Order: sequence, then C-alpha cells, then structure tokens
Amino acid sequence: MSELVIAGRRLNSRLFVGTGKYRDFTLMREALEASGAEVVTVSVRRVEVGAAGHQGLLEALDWQRYRVLPNTAGARTAVEALRLARLGRALTGSDWVKLEVIPDPTYLLPDPLETYRAAEALLQEGFVVLPYIPPDPVLAERLAQLGCATVMPLASPIGSGQGLKNRAMLEIFARQRAVLPPVVVDAGLRWPSEAAGAMELGADAVLVNTAIAEARDPVAMAAAFRQAVEAGRKAYEAGPMPQRAFASPSSPIQGVPLPQPEMPL
Repeated sequence: MSELVIAGRRLNSRLFVGTGKYRDFTLMREALEASGAEVVTVSVRRVEVGAAGHQGLLEALDWQRYRVLPNTAGARTAVEALRLARLGRALTGSDWVKLEVIPDPTYLLPDPLETYRAAEALLQEGFVVLPYIPPDPVLAERLAQLGCATVMPLASPIGSGQGLKNRAMLEIFARQRAVLPPVVVDAGLRWPSEAAGAMELGADAVLVNTAIAEARDPVAMAAAFRQAVEAGRKAYEAGPMPQRAFASPSSPIQGVPLPQPEMPL
C-alpha cells in the first residue's frame, strides 16, 4: 500500500482513530495497537498534562508511536475553535489540529462558514489544519485553496453508525481529487466494509472512533478496520473492471462440449 503524505509527514497507515468512549485506557491502547494507526486524535478537554497524581489521556499514549492530533471538539464558533486549538498546541506541542466547529447539538453537523473562518485564522497562526466538514466539494476546494492539509467530509452524523450515507457526494470528492488535498472520510462508519467502500471510492484515509470503541470487542474491530482500509486502498490502486449494461460470460461461448445429434450421449 502506498504511503500517505500530509503536510510533509509520511504515513504508512491510512486509518486514523479517535480516543473517546473506551471503557479504560488499557483497552484503548490495545485497540490503537491493533488498528495500526499512526494518527490519533484527542479532545483537548480530555487532556491534562502534569496534574499531580493524574493519569490523563496523553500520559496513556506513546508519543513516540503516534502523531497526536488535538481536535477542537466542543467549539461552536470560530472563536471557540481558535481557543481550543491554541490550548491543544500548548498541551501537546503539535501544530496539527483537527478543526471541528459544531453548533448543532442534535446531528453534530459542522458549521461551514465558521469552519472556513477558523481555518483561515489558524493557518495564519502556523497551524496545520485538518478541517472536519460537511460533504460539500465546493467548501472543500475553498479550504484547499486556503492551504488546509486535508479535508475531512463526514460519511454520516458523528457516532451514528449509519455508514456511507453521503456516498454520492463522496464520489464527487473522488472526481475532484486533482484540486483537493488528501481526503479523510470521517464520522458515522459502523462496519469495516464501509471503510473499505470509502477507500475504494478514492478516499485517502478514514477516521474511526465509535465503531471501534463501542464494538463488543474493540481490539478485534480495530484489527478488522485496519484490514478493510488496506484492502480498500489496494482495490482502488488496482482499479476496478469496467461496468457493462449487459452480462458478459467469463468463459468462451464457442466450443461448449454439449451433446450433438450425431454424438452418442
């Protein structure tokens, strides 16, 4: 499987994972290891560093093993996202930020206008911005023109497990690959087959959290998503057969050894 390059960083894994909803840190670590992921996103409000007697999320992660990606989950406006991004950089030392601006508490849909404003400001401050966005190719192209390192369209609402509800829009992303940075399909996946489907469409990576953390066996599910992402990418690179309007036999139709009138049965 080919490498994925984001902001000059070479990644062997095209599966990004979140760290929320695990029963405990031990299970989270085991699932992350099984996933093979190199990029791990963390919510700033779940991060505490240096607190006496406290083992926070960041202490539970191997910083040598993972690229920690702070996110701005909880931000409802561009101003709030800027504050969380700056806190994330101060806590982790990472300039990378997964930009989330979500005012909608019911469907957790991102605000495109506030996302754009926040991205513009964060880029000016030297952040590497990976924005979570609606499946809107026009917005994605505008964010690409700003200089965002990726675009992260949602497959379906966060944590819903509804799968590739936005498949038709994601197909447009695939057709616009030439004008977009790496496309990371984020949110709503339930089954590894859906991750494979997104990769077959041409996504560069997928991000999964709840589907792994809330699985009956998170470690096994993490391994399954790893294999699915690898399979989907290999299939995309191999290229599918052409579609046809009619059936096409796999074997030659001439010379079939069927009984002839002059031949004994």
